[in-house]
This record gives sequence, structure tokens and C-alpha cells, in this order.
Amino acid sequence: MSALRAFSSLKGAAARSAPLRFQAARSYASQTKTLKERLAEIIPEKQAEVKEFRKGYGNKVLGEVTVDQAYGGMRGIKGLVWEGSVLDAEEGIRFRGLSIPECQKALPAAVEGGEPLPESLFWLLVTGEVPTAEQVKGLSAEWAARAALPEFVEELIDRCPKSLHPMSQFSLAVNALQHDSIFAKAYSEGIHKSQYWDPTFEDTMNLIAKLPNVAGRIYRNVYKDGKVAALEADKDYSYNFSKVLGYEGNADFVELMRLYLTIHSDHEGGNVSAHTTHLVGSALSDPYLSFAAGLNGLAGPLHGLANQEVLRWTLKLKDTIGIDASEEQIKKYLWDTLNGGQVVPGYGHAVLRKTDPRYTAQREFALKHLPDDPLFGLVSKLYHIIPGVLTEHGKTKNPWPNVDAHSGVLLQYYGMTEQDYYTVLFGVSRAIGVTAQLITDRALGMPLERPKSYSTAHLKKMFGAQ
Repeated sequence: MSALRAFSSLKGAAARSAPLRFQAARSYASQTKTLKERLAEIIPEKQAEVKEFRKGYGNKVLGEVTVDQAYGGMRGIKGLVWEGSVLDAEEGIRFRGLSIPECQKALPAAVEGGEPLPESLFWLLVTGEVPTAEQVKGLSAEWAARAALPEFVEELIDRCPKSLHPMSQFSLAVNALQHDSIFAKAYSEGIHKSQYWDPTFEDTMNLIAKLPNVAGRIYRNVYKDGKVAALEADKDYSYNFSKVLGYEGNADFVELMRLYLTIHSDHEGGNVSAHTTHLVGSALSDPYLSFAAGLNGLAGPLHGLANQEVLRWTLKLKDTIGIDASEEQIKKYLWDTLNGGQVVPGYGHAVLRKTDPRYTAQREFALKHLPDDPLFGLVSKLYHIIPGVLTEHGKTKNPWPNVDAHSGVLLQYYGMTEQDYYTVLFGVSRAIGVTAQLITDRALGMPLERPKSYSTAHLKKMFGAQ
């Protein structure tokens, strides 16, 4: 049995034997190969697996589409393959079969008992295997070596007015990095489609590596003195990102970044930033153009801006009724919000029907590192009160908190109060998941995405409504 098939079988037994899965995943992962070398071994096996599966099950019905789904933003339509993660309504997210707590236990960390390194999650997303600590260290070094920005991109960022939203600057810089796309050059020279994954991999590695310098430069220009510290070649990705942001020496903030970048990286393929990146990539746009499109979706108020909206709502609540407000005062404030036709941000999710495991991971971080912070205390009160009020209100399918209900409070605690920047942090993280899928898309030869659409008049005719 191949290594990939063995690991896939192991994933199916996730609930029964998680420790065995971790041990087996490590035993199958080569101890010395780089990520690209291991990926080159895996791709033919994965291609054969998909080909065999489609041959036997390609005509099976995956789901039915209703008129409401067509009008409702294609909500819940089953029609996309996304290898890196699966989101279950009750269980939450699993990255290549591993839950967040399992990732925290299995993936290599920088310090004993610390949060997993985003590099290790990227390896897992790309290969389906848990890397060794040495492999992760090598990936950290490779990203640091690729991190330098072209001079014209630095100048482009520096010339942006401070009034231009950080996400607009971020997308602009990523588009500009496309100047050096290896995939675009290889395609123009006639590379065979079976090798598309190789330059896609190289572009992805370069893009992810450069994001801390891009995001850090934007932060320092807009909010600080414009000076950007140099990355350290022997440090991990989150350490270097924290350093360029100006948090060098704050070990707890670095640990927060390791957690933040890991848990925000991927959330299956149906969300706007993931689907957009995949969609644009299906046109054989290179990873820079594809991810820039995803960033523009992430910048929307219904997607990546949610975390800052939650924080603003929480701070407004604090200013209105006080940080030590009683349960009765909080309930009255909640009912006034709901009866006023407004929503309680940070609660509910399009898919989840339980507390978001990403929220839980951040709550556990807060309990460990900032248990006495007053704002965290208020968030904890809300955690125990809001679900009951929303359940009584009766118009929310999932009254439990999502990831956005907590992240802003953690960032605020460490002094990052610039709320318009929070989505840039989200973007750096999301790159890890969506570009990993781009590599898979090109390796499997995924085609141009082109769903069928109908007009309202045609739908009425189909169902005899006219």
C-alpha cells in the first residue's frame, strides 16, 4: 500500500485512534526530503487515486440543487473539491483529517508546549503528512531566504497614501509581485500541463515567504514610523512576521501569531476568499493573481472584516453599560440590539452548528496568557449569555460564537489596536490554505470552473410558473 493511501485510510479512523494516526503519519513521512521532493513523490499517487475514484464513482449523484440555493448564493451546494480541510457542522474544521486540538498536539512547535508552527500546517495541507521538526525548520529557513521584496514593490507600498485601506495596499502589492511569476513565464514558454504544479509550487513558496515583509511594511507605514526591521534567517515565520510588525521580544505575541496564522489558514473551499482564489486559479492565472483576487473578497464586510466589527461592537457595549456590567444589563443590551433590527456580531456561522473550535483555541490561549484582562472577562461573560438570548430570540440557527468573536480582543491586549489592519493578518494566514490548494489543483489538472446559470424567466418556465 502506498504512503498516501495508508495515510488516507488512517484519516478515516480519526475518531477511533488519533495517537496511532500521528505515529503512522510520521512513519510514512520521509525524514530527510524537502517539501517539494516529497510532493513530487506524492503527486503521481494522488493523480492515480483520483482517476480510479472518478472511474468507479464519477456518475454518482453528489447532491441536489434547489431554486432557493440558486437564489441564496449557492449556499450548501456540493460541487467543489477541496483537499486541505473539511468543515463539519457539528465537529468543526479538520485539516487533512486532524482537528485543531489534534494539530496542536501533533504538529511541530517552536517551543515545548507551544502553538504549532504555520509552516508545519502548510506541509500538512500540501502533502497530507505530519512533518518532522527538522523538515519544518528547513521550511522556515527556505521561506526566510525567499522573503526579500523587489525594490519597486517596496517603493509602490511606500508611495501609497496612509488613507488607502491596508487591504487595498495588500492586494496592490501582491498583484505587483506577479511581475516575477515563475508560472506565468513557464506557461508563456510552453510548459507541459502535467508540470503546471512545479512553477505553481515555486510561486506559492515565494508569495507566502514575502507576505510578512509586505504586510509588515504596510503596518509600519500606515500606523508607525515607516521603519521595517530585517527578517532573521534562522527564525520561524511567525517570529519574523512579529518582528517586522514591531513586536520583537514579545514572546507571547509571537505565540499568538503562531496560533492565529494556523487556525485562520483554511476553512474548506466554499468561503469567499478560498473559492475566489480557486476560481481565478482555474483560469490558469498564477498564484499572485489568484490570491490577490481572494484578498479582494476577504476585504468584504461579510467575510474578513467581521473580526473588527465584533471588537467595535464589544467596545461599544463596554462604553455604554460598563465593563463590569451585570448579566441583566448585558441581556437588556442584547435585546435592545436585536429588537432594533441589528445582529449580534461574532455569533453564528454559515456552516457550523456549535461553538467554533477556532474560538475555543483562542479562549484557551487567553485563559493561559491573559486570564485577568478585563476585556477578556467581558468576552467570557458574553460567551455564557449570548447563546441563551439568541436561542430565545429564535431567529439564529447557530447561537454559538465563531472565530471572530475572540481574535480582536487578543490583538487589542497586545497593543495592536488598529482595527482596519486585522483583515491583513487574516490575509497572511489565509494564503497558507488557499495557495496549498492551488498546488493541488494544478497537480490534479483541475479544469476551468464554469457553472451553469439561468435567468428568473427561464426558471419559471422550467417549473411551469408562467
